[in-house]
Amino acid sequence: MAVSPHAFPPRKRRPSAGSFLSPNFSDHRLLQSLLLISNEISSLQPIRYLLRRNSASIIRKTKLLSVLFEELIRNQVTVFSPSALLCFEELYIVLQRIKTLIEDCSNGSKVWLLMQTELIANLFHELTVDLSTLLDIFPVKDMNLNEDVEELVVLIRKQCLEKKAIVDPHDDNLRREVMKMLDRVQKEIVPDHSKLVEIFDNLQLRDSSSCRDEIESLEDEVQNQTDEKSKSDVVALIGLVRYGKCVLYGASTPRTTLRRRRSAMDVNYPVDFRCPISLDLMRDPVVVSTGQTYDRSSINLWIESGHNTCPKTGQTLAHTNLIPNRALKNLIAMWCREQKIPVTEPNEKVNSVIHNKTALEATKMTVSFLVDKLTASQSAEEANRVVHELRVLAKADSDSRACIAEAGALPLLVKFLGPDYPSLQVNAVTTILNLSILEANKTRIMETDGVLNGVIEVLRSGATWEAKGNAAATIFSLNGVHANRKKLGKKARVVKGLVDLAKGGPASAKRDALVAILSLAGERETVGKLVEGGVIEMISELMDTQREEAVTILEVVVKRGGLMAVAATFHLIKKLAAVLREGTDRARESAAATLVNVCRKGGSETVGELARVPGIERVIWEMVGMGTGRGRRKAASLLRIIRRWAAGLDGTADATPGYSTTSVYSSRIVLPG
Repeated sequence: MAVSPHAFPPRKRRPSAGSFLSPNFSDHRLLQSLLLISNEISSLQPIRYLLRRNSASIIRKTKLLSVLFEELIRNQVTVFSPSALLCFEELYIVLQRIKTLIEDCSNGSKVWLLMQTELIANLFHELTVDLSTLLDIFPVKDMNLNEDVEELVVLIRKQCLEKKAIVDPHDDNLRREVMKMLDRVQKEIVPDHSKLVEIFDNLQLRDSSSCRDEIESLEDEVQNQTDEKSKSDVVALIGLVRYGKCVLYGASTPRTTLRRRRSAMDVNYPVDFRCPISLDLMRDPVVVSTGQTYDRSSINLWIESGHNTCPKTGQTLAHTNLIPNRALKNLIAMWCREQKIPVTEPNEKVNSVIHNKTALEATKMTVSFLVDKLTASQSAEEANRVVHELRVLAKADSDSRACIAEAGALPLLVKFLGPDYPSLQVNAVTTILNLSILEANKTRIMETDGVLNGVIEVLRSGATWEAKGNAAATIFSLNGVHANRKKLGKKARVVKGLVDLAKGGPASAKRDALVAILSLAGERETVGKLVEGGVIEMISELMDTQREEAVTILEVVVKRGGLMAVAATFHLIKKLAAVLREGTDRARESAAATLVNVCRKGGSETVGELARVPGIERVIWEMVGMGTGRGRRKAASLLRIIRRWAAGLDGTADATPGYSTTSVYSSRIVLPG
C-alpha cells in the first residue's frame, strides 16, 4: 500500500488562546461559566458523517453535567472547598477541550478527518477519561445536592467508564477504501467509479459545491501541518477530491462572484508597500545592493532577464544578493490583517513546493477528463463550465499548469477567446493567464498558433473590462521572459491595446495595463514603439489621477530612450512640478529623477519652463531637506541646474563640486527665506 493507514497525523487543532488555561474566576462566576459552556456543548450537533457515536456520547454526558451546574447555582453556595474548586477549574478546561474538538471536527475537512478516525476517537476517549477522573474526586457529599442530582453524578461516572476508544467499523472500512484508492491512483490506475460514488456519498460530498468547499478545507489543512510528509499527504487528498468532483458531478457552473484575485488592488494601500517594478503589494520585500526594496519575485525576474542594474536608480548592482526586509514585511502583514486582505507567503501555495506522486497522477486524470470534455463540448454553456474548471485548476499549482498545457488545452482555449460569449471569453483568457505563471508555459503560449493573437485581440476588443484586464496581465506575465518582452514590445497592437486600457479602463484593469507597460518600458528597443503608441499622452492624462504609476513609467521611459519626446512636451514639466509639490515620497523621487534627466538634455527652454513654475525652488529646497535619500540627491541636482540657468550659465549641466551656487542666482528666481 502506498500510504500506511497510520501515516496521517492528527489535525493541528486550533483552540482559543485560553482553552487550556485555568480560569481566574470567582466561585459564582466559575459555576456560571461551567453552565454556559456545558449548554454550548449540549447545543452542538453530533458529527453527522464520521465519529457520530463518539461525539454524540460526549455531548450527552456534557448535557447531564449541565444539570449538576444548574443545581449548584440554585443552592447559592457562597464558599466551596479547595478540592471542589480544583475540580471546577479542571472541568472548565476539559469542557473547553471538548467544545474545541467537536467544532474542529465539524468545521474542517471531512476526508482529512476520515484519515484519522482512530486518532480522533482516542482524543474523545481521553477526554471521557478526564471527566471520569474529575467526577471520582468530586466531593458530592459536601455540595448539599438533592438525591436525584447525586444519582445523576453517579450515572455520569458509570457512563464515563469506557475501557478503550470506540472506532466505528463503518468509518474504519471507509478509511481503508480511500487508502486503497490513493494507492491505485499512485499506480496510474483510474479509480473505480462505483467506489468513488460510495466514498463521496458517505462523506456527504454530493455535489460540486460541497466538493469545492472540501477542497478549500483541505487547502487550509495544508497550512495547519508542520512537516512536509503530512502536507504531501493532504495534497494527495486534494487531488483525489478534485478528480472526484469533476468525474462525478461534471464541470461546475462558474460562481458569479469569482474574481481573478482578491488583493490590495481593491484598497487604497500605502505606496511604500508597493513594489516599484510590479506596482502591486509586496509579499516578500527584499533589499538590493543599492538599498532599494522590491518584491522578491519581481526583482528575481528582472535579474534573470539579464539586467545588472537597479530598476529604480539605474545604478549597477554590486552583487545580486537579496536581503529580506523583515521590518517592512511585518508592517505589510499587519496592514493586510487590518484590511482583511489574505496574506499568502511565497512558499505557502498549496502545491508550489510540495510534490506528491499520487496528487500528480490524480491531476493528470482530472486534466485528461476535462480536456476530453472540452473537445466534445457541443454548447457554449457546457464549454464554459469546463473552461472554468481548467481556470480554477490552473490557478492551483505548478503541476496542474504543466499538466493542462501538456494535455493540449491551449489550442482548444483559442476557440473561446471570441467576444460572442463574454463569460466564456473571461474564463478562457484567465486560464491562459494562470497557465502563463509557469515559466515553461510562457514559451508554449508564444509558440502555439493563435494563442498570442487571441490574447491580443481580447486586450484590444474584449467583451468585458475583466477580460481586457486579464489579457493585459497575461502580457505582463509573458514579459517575464526577456525574448518575449522584445517581441511583444514591437507589436503596435499590444502597445495600442495597453495604452487604451490604461486610459479608459476601470481601476483594476488600468492597473494591469500600467504594469504591463512598465515591464515593456524596461527594454530600450520597445520604448520607441511605446512613444509612437501614445504612452506620453497617456501618462499626461493619468498624472492627475494615478500619479504614482504614471511618474514611475515616465521615469523608466526617459531612462530608456524616450527623453527627447518627454522634453518636447512642456505641459508635462508643470505636472511633474506638481508631483514634487504634492506627491508621495516615492512619486516625488521619480519626478525629481525624471526632471533632472529631462532638464540636462532638453536645453534651456525646458529648464526655463520648470523655473517659471511659481514657488518651485522652495518646493525643491524642502525636498532636499526632507525627501528620501535618492530624492534628496536628485533634488539637489535639480536645484543646481535651475540656479545655473538663473545665472545665465549652461542650465543643462550640473554644477561642479566646487561651484558656489549662492553667488550666481539672479533676480529671475526668488529664493525661499
